Amino acid sequence: MRQKLNLVTLGVRDLAKSREFYQQGLGWKPSSASQESIVFFDLGGVALALYSREELAADATIAAAGTGFSGLTLAYNAKSEKEVDSVLKEARAAGAVLVKAPQKVSWGGYSGYFADPDGHLWEVAWNPYLELDKKDALVLP
Repeated sequence: MRQKLNLVTLGVRDLAKSREFYQQGLGWKPSSASQESIVFFDLGGVALALYSREELAADATIAAAGTGFSGLTLAYNAKSEKEVDSVLKEARAAGAVLVKAPQKVSWGGYSGYFADPDGHLWEVAWNPYLELDKKDALVLP
């Protein structure tokens, strides 16, 4: 298998509400590949999709019910501590729940967490040890 990630699909309870959160709330532009039953956002080489939680679970042949921590977080790497604060403020204004207020963290950076309308956790972090290129792609050593 190639070391590659192309698509992250979030199972959502209300597709219209989730689309509104990401599109109007966060200002993201849906791809023209989006359809009535699925929404795609180009994240610069990786796509984020929103799809019915029930349908996604059925496709994977597992139960859709689940509570608590899923063992997965998504991350947005900011260019500064100020940007972390700004993004978390924007997410809250869009209807996100602030899960962890932004703060200096043990590994030397600055981060906080929000939950989208379906509870998917997003970390917003400034990491002084990681570089972003001119296209905001993460550059790992």
